[in-house]
Amino acid sequence: MATKSSAEIIRDGLWTNNPALVQVLGLCPLLAVTSTVVNAIGLGLATLMVLMGSNLAVSLIRNFVSESVRLPAFVMIIASFVTCAELLMQAYTYELYQILGIFIPLIVTNCAILGRADAFASKNAPLPALLDGVMMGIGFLVVLIALGAMRELIGQGTLFTDMDLLLGPMAADWGIRPLEQYPDVLFMVLPPGAFVGLGLLIALKNGIDNHIKARRKAAEPVVAGSKRVRVTGHVS
Repeated sequence: MATKSSAEIIRDGLWTNNPALVQVLGLCPLLAVTSTVVNAIGLGLATLMVLMGSNLAVSLIRNFVSESVRLPAFVMIIASFVTCAELLMQAYTYELYQILGIFIPLIVTNCAILGRADAFASKNAPLPALLDGVMMGIGFLVVLIALGAMRELIGQGTLFTDMDLLLGPMAADWGIRPLEQYPDVLFMVLPPGAFVGLGLLIALKNGIDNHIKARRKAAEPVVAGSKRVRVTGHVS
């Protein structure tokens, strides 16, 4: 397996191979808890921690684990880091932990984490594996926050409410309500709204990718007879 450069790993995690928008993995927690920004950040940070730890640990033991116990070993490693994340949330953000509920332990079954452990960390050195975990975790976190912000704003007419559950009393007044008499849109708070919101984000990413491809194609040199002509026109 060819080793990816750091730039490729960063680009893959944040955009090209984003676990939520491209691989479409981890949909259960992604759709279930993103009704507010604070819920999305809490789950995203827990997932990021588990991705970093599991990728690094799997990479360190990759040459010492036989093929027959490879996947069980990976699951045990992931479960250990999920337990650490769970205990930390119980200690420091207990109310948020109660809100997220079963979706914190369910990080163990998140296909994005097991997939990165099997597809990348088990085949690469510790530092690239750690970077891959960080970038995939951040990519997942950004999508969670974007979806949470969309659903909270459209569904409840607020942003950043209850941030004190994660950041303490200093964030108690961070909530924003652009419209005082906003009629709540229950659809966006419920799971169907999460599907619609995720679909819009995926469509936006695909639209941006297609626009970039069109611009690159328009700028490529074109062979006209025996001469090479560079097209410099812009695509609107």
